[in-house]
Amino acid sequence: MSTQKKSIQLSDHFTFGKLIKFVYPSIIMMIFTSIYGVVDGLFVSNFVGKTPFAAINLIMPFIMIFGGIGFMFGTGGTALVAKTLGEGKKELAKKYFTMMIMATIIVGAIASTLGFIFMKRICILLGATEEMLPSSVLYGRITICFNVCFMLQSVFHSFCVTAEKPKLGLYTTLAAGCANMVMDALFVAVFKWGVAGAALATGLSQLIGGVIPLIYFLRPNSSVLRLTKTKIQIKLVLNAVTNGASEMVSNITMSVVGMLYNVQLLKYAGENGVAAYGVLMYVGFIFIAVFIGYSIGSAPIVGFNYGAANYDELKNMLKKSVFLMFAAGLTLFIIAECLAVPLAKLFVGYDEELLELTVSCFRISVLAYIVTGFNIFSSSFFTALNNGLISALISFLRTFVFKLSAVLLLPVLFGIGGIWWAEVVAEIAAFILSVSFLFAKRNKYHYM
Repeated sequence: MSTQKKSIQLSDHFTFGKLIKFVYPSIIMMIFTSIYGVVDGLFVSNFVGKTPFAAINLIMPFIMIFGGIGFMFGTGGTALVAKTLGEGKKELAKKYFTMMIMATIIVGAIASTLGFIFMKRICILLGATEEMLPSSVLYGRITICFNVCFMLQSVFHSFCVTAEKPKLGLYTTLAAGCANMVMDALFVAVFKWGVAGAALATGLSQLIGGVIPLIYFLRPNSSVLRLTKTKIQIKLVLNAVTNGASEMVSNITMSVVGMLYNVQLLKYAGENGVAAYGVLMYVGFIFIAVFIGYSIGSAPIVGFNYGAANYDELKNMLKKSVFLMFAAGLTLFIIAECLAVPLAKLFVGYDEELLELTVSCFRISVLAYIVTGFNIFSSSFFTALNNGLISALISFLRTFVFKLSAVLLLPVLFGIGGIWWAEVVAEIAAFILSVSFLFAKRNKYHYM
């Protein structure tokens, strides 16, 4: 056990090989987390029908907001805890860690209650048609019951890395992801429980992903973190949450924009447009999970070295991360272009017109992957440096202002094709913004 611990210490100098070895559990973890919704969509589309598939696509962006709140607690808390560990204050770091977990559970419980009560009203506000409404409400209410576990799972994605136990998060998420796939097959394909079966499969798998790490950190363990007795310091939690707000901003604004996409698509292309966007959303979850996973895995290293004032290692991390993000972005773009037809067939192969629409929009939108990774990492990098303002600005402008403007303006100029180009245009604008901030703050943080 001690040998493995030494190989993943935050204080190490990270070569390309060591960096990839350290972050790959977080990447796989995020990919499997994103598979939850994808598998639901896959089974509902093929075994329940196009209208229920469109119904869960409609409510999915709202459900993802709560994962965003979990990431806010996780990334903001990680930046604080990693910096505190870098300063050599291990017992204080454990108390900060405990406060963030306690706050997540409290906020998650409140959000679940309100979400369940107002779910029907929310679905109506999102534009659910009379046919889609029952399925949207049913899926939303069942999944929201497991919201605390969903948020805890998101929090532990970050904290398992900070605890120098990235494989704990990986194995837990693998178990949860596999359970989700098996239960989807049973509940939807075999038992014919429809949308309710898909929602239950996702919720139970999130239970696995949230509770196992909680039990691990409650008990004596070999990591640098453990849940301990402490009282919540509201001001400190708020400061950490504010720093991590960029991750919540990113998830919430992406969800809001996703809802707007659906409104625009219902206007320009009807139910087929919403279904086609659902395919893009599901595939995008998996591809973008690579970038988010890398950012989660690398952030504690940045935070630790910032706390330790090790500027040479900060320079090393930025240089290597920028290279890896562009290499990954180009690779994923090529893979997505090559797999456009088979991926679309997997979801909507039963409808020729819908298949054709999905493939054409897919080929356009995946161009954005080339710079998306750099943009996501840039926001995460500033969070790790405890600069929540710049991180939030990058996230908010990228996922909300730029995409909102593009999805409202481009369809007016170019029709439905403008909706598919909106993602590309927004990511290019965010790339210019991210580069500007990195150059503007280079002297303050000494990472160049």
